[in-house]
Amino acid sequence: MANYILALDQGTTSSRAILFDRNGQAKSAAQQEFKQHYPQPGWVEHDAMEIWTSQLSVAREAMIRAGIKASDVAAMGITHQRETTAAWDRESGEPVCNDIVWQDRRTSELCDKLKNDGLAETIQQKTGLIIDAYFSATKLKWILDNIAGVRQKAEAGRIAFGTVDSWLIWNFTAGEKHVTDATNASRTMLYDIHHNKWDDDLLALFDIPEGVLPEVLSCSQSFGETTKGIFKEVCLPVTGVAGDQQAALFGQMCTDPGMLKNTYGTGCFMMLNTGAEPIHSKNNLLTTIAWKIGGETVYALEGSIFIAGAVVQWLRDGLGLIKTSCDVEKLAETVEDNGGVYLVPAFTGLGAPHWDPFARGTMVGLTRGTNAGHLARAALEGIAFQTMDVLKAMQADSGIDITELRVDGGAAANDLLMQFQADILGVPLIRPGVLETTALGAAYLAGLAVGFWQGVDEIRGQWQVKQTFQPNMAREQVEELTRGWQRALGRAKNWLPAGGERL
Repeated sequence: MANYILALDQGTTSSRAILFDRNGQAKSAAQQEFKQHYPQPGWVEHDAMEIWTSQLSVAREAMIRAGIKASDVAAMGITHQRETTAAWDRESGEPVCNDIVWQDRRTSELCDKLKNDGLAETIQQKTGLIIDAYFSATKLKWILDNIAGVRQKAEAGRIAFGTVDSWLIWNFTAGEKHVTDATNASRTMLYDIHHNKWDDDLLALFDIPEGVLPEVLSCSQSFGETTKGIFKEVCLPVTGVAGDQQAALFGQMCTDPGMLKNTYGTGCFMMLNTGAEPIHSKNNLLTTIAWKIGGETVYALEGSIFIAGAVVQWLRDGLGLIKTSCDVEKLAETVEDNGGVYLVPAFTGLGAPHWDPFARGTMVGLTRGTNAGHLARAALEGIAFQTMDVLKAMQADSGIDITELRVDGGAAANDLLMQFQADILGVPLIRPGVLETTALGAAYLAGLAVGFWQGVDEIRGQWQVKQTFQPNMAREQVEELTRGWQRALGRAKNWLPAGGERL
């Protein structure tokens, strides 16, 4: 009897695999980092083949560590970094170029042109998205327009486009399946989220041949089987797929309208379940598909912050202030407060609710008394302040009085950050027993499709609170800190190069 679900969590900086048992507990895990490519300022790329080989490697390693065989696994779920854009040759299976990562800003000027042409409202009404280089449509157009021979091959039906899920499934099935799910389709800026279909007008606008697109499926159903040789003679069914933040929302069991979670990963992503009806945002948030199971589509409001945990990586790799990411909390605790230092980590522009691709990372308030502890604390507080901005916009859009925030992701293990976040928001933060909610959500979606779990009620009973962080900071202090953040934010938005013109 198969007693495990294998969840693949393909992230921005690493590929991971986790085996979950019937109680939703992790049996084993494996992780492998891969190289980040920065060919030009503002450009971020991944090697698609390295993503594939690293993800396959950790999937096999997780089974080895658990001491089980592939025949002990009932199904496989996939979750991953969204919007990252891959294109490959259908005949050879080779990528036509490096993947363009969600953080990449090379198409910012094209996005500005679309806004100036008055297309923002039309695109938002259809897709729920703000026009931004973050999403896949302009990335794919760039590949078609700039990589030699690709457009001609695309028009001849030889090119396949996909987000990372499509690329992985293509390889797991040896090219038999070119598919995606509704959550990932909803992040391309090419998908009508109201009618659940690729939009002909948007394809024409971006000059994208329909033949490059994957088939869109629901989140919990058959996506194909792995070919023999991938896991020896066993053909594992792939039965659950969702973008990482939607998977985390499901893994946190935010299954009722009004429930809210925030994931602290490379970026920071807050998502609010709004139920069967999409809410049109008036505060620069995204309306997106939370999941589609069977014939039912659930929607969400989302605020996407581009740089969260990545700022800690910058302290580690860029400045050398810490040896490991876990060291940041200890360093920040060496000082009582931020010493008047604010760090706005707009390294790739600002996401929600500002959507300013030209903002740049800014640190203000430095004095001779500033030390490494202040920088570490300012970095963590910058994550919390960005989350505060998103929550305020979300409350304004939804009219929902937020009473708690469920948290997950790597940085959610940081007690100092979580307590400061609760203080700044003025609401309790709930940290669950299983922090790997992104992978867990993918596992749940996969398991539901094959009867591993009998329904959402069974899964809901597995969710447990590990720790609650109650706000205890005086509101006067919160207001003072918030004013300091707003001043620093203004500097980041009004950053000017030597020539006096914004880049």
